[in-house]
Amino acid sequence: MFRTTGRPDTARTVPAGTDQGWGYLRGLRMVVPVLEEMRIRSLGVIDDAVVELSPGFTAVTGETGAGKTMVVTSLGLLLGGRADAALVRAGAKAASVEGRIVVAPDSAPAARAVEAGAEVEDGELLVSRTVSAEGRSRAHVGGRSVPVGLLAELSDDLVAVHGQTDQQGLLRPARQRQALDRFAGEAVSVPLAAWTKAYQRLRKVSGELDEITTLARERAQEADMLRFGLEEIAAAEPQAGEDAELAAEAERLGHAEALASAATTAHGALAGDPADPETVDAGALVSAAHRALEAVRAHDPALAALADRLGEVSILMGDVAGELAGYADNLDADPLRLAAVEERRAALTQLTRKYGEDISAVLSWAEESAARLTELEGDDERIGELTAERDTLLTELTALAQQLTDARTDAAKRFADAVTEELAELAMPHARVTFALKRTDAAEGAESLQLDGRGVAFGPHGTDEVELLLAPHPGSQPRPIAKGASGGELSRVMLAVEVVFAGSDPVPTYLFDEVDAGVGGKAAVEVGRRLARLARSAQVVVVTHLPQVAAFADRHLVVEKTDDGSVTHSGVKAMEGEDRVRELSRMLAGQEDSQLARAHAEELLEAARTGS
Repeated sequence: MFRTTGRPDTARTVPAGTDQGWGYLRGLRMVVPVLEEMRIRSLGVIDDAVVELSPGFTAVTGETGAGKTMVVTSLGLLLGGRADAALVRAGAKAASVEGRIVVAPDSAPAARAVEAGAEVEDGELLVSRTVSAEGRSRAHVGGRSVPVGLLAELSDDLVAVHGQTDQQGLLRPARQRQALDRFAGEAVSVPLAAWTKAYQRLRKVSGELDEITTLARERAQEADMLRFGLEEIAAAEPQAGEDAELAAEAERLGHAEALASAATTAHGALAGDPADPETVDAGALVSAAHRALEAVRAHDPALAALADRLGEVSILMGDVAGELAGYADNLDADPLRLAAVEERRAALTQLTRKYGEDISAVLSWAEESAARLTELEGDDERIGELTAERDTLLTELTALAQQLTDARTDAAKRFADAVTEELAELAMPHARVTFALKRTDAAEGAESLQLDGRGVAFGPHGTDEVELLLAPHPGSQPRPIAKGASGGELSRVMLAVEVVFAGSDPVPTYLFDEVDAGVGGKAAVEVGRRLARLARSAQVVVVTHLPQVAAFADRHLVVEKTDDGSVTHSGVKAMEGEDRVRELSRMLAGQEDSQLARAHAEELLEAARTGS
C-alpha cells in the first residue's frame, strides 16, 4: 500500500449523471477523479493503450493474461514504485507510462510539484515514468525531470493502492497498530509525537549511561594514560614550531667552522684583503668597469643603461661584502650551545614519537586529551545527571504510554464497531471484529528498551501490542485474522477497513487490485455494492474478475488481447450497452452469447442500477 492518509483537497465536483452509467446515483455529487487518464506503452503484454478514468467507480476486467495487472503496475510506476526491466515489452527499448492528474492549485501535491520546478496547468499535472530495457528509470512531473522519490511524495495525498500483498500486510500486528493509530487521529498522533521525541532522547541517554557504567574500568585506564601524557608534555613545555627552529640551529652550529671559512673567503673575493694592497677583488673590477662606462654614457643611451646596471651591481656587492663580514664575526661556534640544542631536540623527539608527528601535532593532542580527561574525570557527576534525566524521561513516557493506551482503547472499540457494521453489509452479518490491546512484555525488535523494572518494553510506538481479532460466526471465539480468516473473509475485512477510513480520513482515489479474490456469490454482490457506495465520495478503480462487482461500476473498461500471428497487443476499451452485457456474460459463463449468461448479466446490471 503506497499510503492511505490523504486529504480530499484535490477534489472538484460535478453533478452525477453527466456520463453514461452514472444515472443510478440520482443526484449525488461526485468527486472528479484525481487520475483522469493513463497512457501505457510497451509495458508487459500491453503495446499501446490509453486508460480513461472517470469519477465514481471504474471496473477493469479482461481475460487471464490480457494485462489487467499491468494497469495496476502502471499506476504503481506513476506513484514512484520500483522499476523492473522485466516489465519492458520484449523487443522494445523502454516502457513508459504517462498520467494526467487533477490537483488543486493550493494543495500540498501542487505546492510540492511547483517547488520541484514542475508546471501545473489548469489544475492538471502531467506525470510520466520510463523504464529502459537495461533497467534505468526516469521520472518527469509537469515537464520537468525529477527524482523518482518525488512521485512517491506526490502520491501520499492522492492515491491509495491495495492488492493481495496489502492483505498480507494487514496480517502483521505492526500494520494493524498503524491502522488503529491512523483511525484514532490526533488523539494518538499528538501524544505519539511527544513519545517519539522523548523515546529517542531516552535511547541516547540510556546508551551513554550504559557506556559510562559498564566501561568504568576501561575509562579509568584511559584517564590514567591521558593524565600521564599530559604531565609528560607539561614537563617539557614545548612551544609551537620549536622543533623546526632547533633543527636549523643544530645544523648551523654543527658546521660553524666551514660556514665561517666560506664567509671569510667570499668576503675577500668581493672586498679584497686590507693587508695586501695589490690584491685584485671583484668589487674593484666592477667599480673600474662602471667608471669606464660613466665617462662616455652621454654619447649612447643604451650604454648609459648598462652603466646604471653596473652601478647597482657595485652597490649590491658592497652590501653583500658587509653582511659577510658581520656573519663571520657573529657566528656562534660554542660546542656547549650545540650540546644543549641536541639535548632539547632529544626531549622533543620523545614527545613526537608518542603523541604526534611534530610539536604542533603534540600540542593538538594535548588540547584534545585535556578535554577528554575532563569528561572522564566528571563521570560520577555525569552519571548523576544522566540518571536524573533518565528518570524524568521514564516518568514522562509512563504518562504518555497511558495516554496512548487510553486513546487506542477508545479508538479500538469505535474502529471495531465500524468495521463490524461494514462486514454486515458485505455478507458477513454475524462476523464480529475486535482489537486486543496489551502491554508489551518482551522487546518488540531491537529498538525496544526494557527500563521500567516490571518487564514492560518501551518501544518506538509506545508500550502497546495491538492485534486485530475476527469472530466470523456466532459462538466462535475471536482469533487473530491471520488464523481465523479465510481468503475471502480477509478480502472483505480489508475492504471494510478501507471504507471506514474513507469516512474519517478520505483519499481522493482508491485502486483495488482483485481485493475481491476468494469472494463469490452473494458476498460478491455486496462487495460490488459497497465499492459503489465508497465511490460516492472518492474515485474508485477496481481490477476484478467478478461480474457481480463489475456490474456496479459507473465505467467498465476491458483489457483486450489480440494475436496477429506474430505480436500480441493489448488495449483498453470502454464497455457500454450491448458490449458491457457481452463482457459480463463472458465473465459469468465464459460464453459471450449464452442466453442464460446474458439474462444473468442484465439482471446484475438492473440490480446495480436500482440498488436492490
